[in-house]
Amino acid sequence: MGRRLVPLTLDNLPDLPKRCRSCVFWELDPVSGEAATQAGKPELEKEAWISAVLLEWGSCGRVVYVDDVPAGFVLYAPPAYVPRSIAFPTSPVSPDAVQLMTARIMPGYQGQGIGRVLVQTVAKDLVRRGVRAIEAFGDAKWEEPGCILPADHLLAVGFKTVRQHPRFPRLRLELRTTISWKEDVEMAIDRLLGAVQKEPALRPL
Repeated sequence: MGRRLVPLTLDNLPDLPKRCRSCVFWELDPVSGEAATQAGKPELEKEAWISAVLLEWGSCGRVVYVDDVPAGFVLYAPPAYVPRSIAFPTSPVSPDAVQLMTARIMPGYQGQGIGRVLVQTVAKDLVRRGVRAIEAFGDAKWEEPGCILPADHLLAVGFKTVRQHPRFPRLRLELRTTISWKEDVEMAIDRLLGAVQKEPALRPL
C-alpha cells in the first residue's frame, strides 16, 4: 500500500472533499465568509486565499495519499492570514506561532495514525522555517467532523492548553521541543510512507 505526503497547491486542491474545498470558515472573517457563501463563490475565495498565502508566505498545507487516493489533509498559516481566529473567545493566537487551522482524515483511513503524522509533518516543516510554535483552537465538545479540530485529539498529539475555555480552548505545541524528537518525526513519516506498521488508533478528526 503506497502512501505519500505532498504540499497543498491549487493543482491538488480539488482532491479535498467538496465541503472542505468550498469552505472559507477560517480564510475569511464571519461577514465576508457569509457574503461569499450567499454569492455562491466560496470555491473562488478559497483558491484566492491559498494562492495568496503560497505567494506571500509559502506552503500552507499537506495532503496525504494512499495508493493515489486522497486520505487526509491539514491546513495551517500565520494568524495574520486567518481572520476568523479573531472571533474566538480565546484569541489571539500568539505572534510567534503559526495556526493549525483544520485537518481531516477521510472515512476508511481513520485509526491508522495519519492524523498524528500530519501534525508531525507540519511541525517538521515549520521547524525548518524557524517557527517557534503551532497553536490551534480546539473544540472541547466535538461530536462530528467540522472546521474546528477536537481538543482531545490535539492534546493526544502533543499540544498543551494555553488558554482554557469550556468550548474553545486555545492549545499550543512548542516546536523548540520537537528538535529533541526529530528522529521520532522521521520514523513516523517513514512508517507512514512505507506502511511498515500500523500506528496506534486515535480519535478520528
